[in-house]
Parts: sequence; C-alpha cells; structure tokens
Amino acid sequence: MNSNISSFVGLGILCAFGASFAFSLNDVGIKFLSGDYPLHQVVLIRASVGMFITLAIMMPLEGGYGLLRTKRLGLHFIRGSFVVVANLLFFLGLAEIPLSEATAIFFISPLIITIFSVIFLSEKVGVWRWFAVAMGLVGAVVVLRPTPNSFQMASLFPVGAAICYASLHTLTRKMGGTEKASTMSFYIQLTFVISASLMGLAFGDGRFSTQDSAALEFLLRPWVWPEAFDLAVMSGVGIASGLGGYFISQAYRISEAAIIAPIEYTALILSIFWGITVFNEWPDSIAWAGMALILGSGLLMLWREATLKKKIANTRIMPHQR
Repeated sequence: MNSNISSFVGLGILCAFGASFAFSLNDVGIKFLSGDYPLHQVVLIRASVGMFITLAIMMPLEGGYGLLRTKRLGLHFIRGSFVVVANLLFFLGLAEIPLSEATAIFFISPLIITIFSVIFLSEKVGVWRWFAVAMGLVGAVVVLRPTPNSFQMASLFPVGAAICYASLHTLTRKMGGTEKASTMSFYIQLTFVISASLMGLAFGDGRFSTQDSAALEFLLRPWVWPEAFDLAVMSGVGIASGLGGYFISQAYRISEAAIIAPIEYTALILSIFWGITVFNEWPDSIAWAGMALILGSGLLMLWREATLKKKIANTRIMPHQR
C-alpha cells in the first residue's frame, strides 16, 4: 500500500516536470507571436491542436471516448474558465514585460495553491511551508517593484493569472477522484475554443484595436492569415499546451497539491533561460533578487517535503529492526 502511494507521488512529480517544460515552450511561442497576431486567434489555433492531441492520443490511452461522459460538466467548465482567464492574463502580461519577470510573478501561484490546499482541501501545512510561502510572496513584491518610478500596470496581469491558476488546481485536486486527466484536459481545451471563438466574433475585425498598450493591442488587433512559419509555431504551441495540460492535470489528480506545486518552479528557471537565449532579456539585479526568493521558497518546500517523508519512512521501519 505504501509503495503504491510512493509510486503515485513519483509519477505526479514526473508529470509536473513534464508539464513545466511543455508550458515554458508554450510561453516562448506566445511571446514570439504577440507582436503580430491577436491573442484570441493564437489561443483558438493552440486549443484546437491541443484538443486534437487529447482526443487522438491521451484519451484512447486512458480508456477511450467514453471518458467524455461526465456527471460534473458544470465543474469542468468552471475549471476551464479559471484556466482561460489565467492564460489570457498571463499572455497579456507577456506582451509588455520580460518573460522571466512575468513567470516569476506568476509563481506566487504555488504559494496560493498551498494556502488554498489548507482552506479548501484540509491538507496539513507546517511552519516551514508557511515560511516558504512568506518568502515567496516577498520575492513577488520585489519583482513587482511597487514604486511610482518602476511599477508597471502590466505586472498585475500575472498576479491575477496566479490567483486563477491556484483556483484551477485546487479544483483539479477536488475532482481528481472521479475524473481522468484526459477528461479534464479535453474540457479545458473545449472551454478555450469556445472562449476564443466568442472573442473573435466580438472584436476579431479589429474595430477596438488600439496602439496605446502592447497588451491591449495583443488582445484587440484584427485576425490575420498567419505565415507558414508562424502557423507552425502556433501548432507547436498547441502540442505543448495539449501535453502540458494533460501532464499537469494528471499530477494534481494523483498527488497532493502542496507536493506538486513547488515542482512547477522549474518553469521559472526555464523562463530565465528562454528569455536570455531567445529574446535577449537579461534580468536586472532587482529582478534576480526577487526571482531568487521565489525560487528559494519553492526549493524550501521541496526540502521540507523530502525531510518529512524520510522521517515517516524511518518511523515505519523501526519496529522491524527490533
């Protein structure tokens, strides 16, 4: 029984690592496209490809298309709405601020997930984890730079995204006992398709387009026919989104939220790498300090979790040694 639990935890951690890598590629692609295409067009193509990946590969592996039937359709669309808003806010932030800073600010989400796991899931969190939460929040404030001369309103977009993302995965954990990861991934992609289509119908002709803000221009510019390379990037983003959505749903479905959340900090390291190598965005000293605090808080959570598991294992072994 204990070995089965450990294997589930290990699988959940591997899924979280895979999701972090896939989502980091997704973010690079979205930022690359943000200067030429409207967000709702990119999201629609991305979600369509992601849905195809889910239907063609993930769902057959987990038991077939009968998994589309669910008694929790309302919760699926609530969950999908959380992730749609989280993505839109984060991508709007990417249009104006560096990838690494947007990702760092967004990574208050595992801290919020930890808080939500206590409030809504009755999971236990000790003093060290609370200290890690506090440290991460301080790091986020440092990256936000809430002073009149350096604060950017666009920095608040990843904050809102983090709150929605935390709500999403708290609900994922609550639904995980009855819903497969492929089922949850499918309904997320479906919510994206519906939302992006409605956005395209509302302002896809560009009549609300504005040059005043890069973020608003990304949201409101008119649809354009993509060039071949850009269409390939959109499709690649869709593949990354489909795989990432499946892996992260699986991770939170089979493992505790407070365990999986810190693993996602690997995306912060990847965002710094992609920001430097792809966009030539070098964080300044203040950004480095804030990101170090946020990353440190995640590593502290991981260390504490490993320590607790080791103590539990030793306690269980002791009777057999007597």
